[in-house]
Amino acid sequence: MREDTLSIGELSQRTGVPVRTIRFYCDEGLLEPVRSAGGHRRFRAEVVQRLTLLRRLRALGLGLAAIDTVLSGRRSVAEAAAQERAKTDAELTALAWRRASLRAVEQAAPAERAPRLELLAAVADGGAARHTLEAFWSRLVLPSLPEDGAAMVIAVSVPELPGDPAPEQVVAYATLVAIVQDERLRQQFWARTRTGGEFVAYQNALLEGGVGEACELARPLVRAGRQPGPGPLLDRFVEAHAATQGTRDSLAFRRTLARTGAVDRSPSLHRYWELVGDIMGEDVTTGEAHSWLLDSLHRVVG
Repeated sequence: MREDTLSIGELSQRTGVPVRTIRFYCDEGLLEPVRSAGGHRRFRAEVVQRLTLLRRLRALGLGLAAIDTVLSGRRSVAEAAAQERAKTDAELTALAWRRASLRAVEQAAPAERAPRLELLAAVADGGAARHTLEAFWSRLVLPSLPEDGAAMVIAVSVPELPGDPAPEQVVAYATLVAIVQDERLRQQFWARTRTGGEFVAYQNALLEGGVGEACELARPLVRAGRQPGPGPLLDRFVEAHAATQGTRDSLAFRRTLARTGAVDRSPSLHRYWELVGDIMGEDVTTGEAHSWLLDSLHRVVG
């Protein structure tokens, strides 16, 4: 056996891995020694290649559990590297959020520092913040939407935070979280969800092309500072809602629609859409255009 195998010291010399580290890898089951007649660890020649790969993967930061999947053949080196890279990306994103948050507190005026610290401390990181926003829109605001419809709403309502956000973007994102966690606003949405047929018809209309087109046409008016009010664009907006219910535009229908959409006109939601625009670099968001149309409807039905 001695002629065909290496001692632990010889293995250490060939690979550059300390003896105590080799013993640790053996205890963890990553290396399989054979025993000499005297009970000493001996290693077959192929262990050199295995230990070299293990050392290189460790140098890249892979954990022992991930390395074991490579050594056992359950995962390729490329797959393990991809998983580690994704983990590193998540860590970098969390660090970027933390750095921007610290800068936001550092740069705040003395009178603003305490409330800003409270705001940012309530949000763990960007991933947790995004999860909170997605849950609000998909489970509370429009809970009965199909999967593709929910994805469309979230794409418009939950902004993508840059990988290296600026302090003001982190503050804006944390403010979005504070808005959707306001209990009064949540109760208003919950009350609307329980209105049954009116609410289902309202959310179905939001997925139809007519409402989206009306919002797009409203963007230039909002951008120009046009005051909400009656006009062909509001008529188009109402007709799009009516079409999904197989009915026609009327004063009674407008009153019902205004009642159902009342919560979307709240100051909190207006602020929400402004912040989404700030984060995404949009001067007028779809949400702001939608709110403008609902404000126009409210003025008409009074």
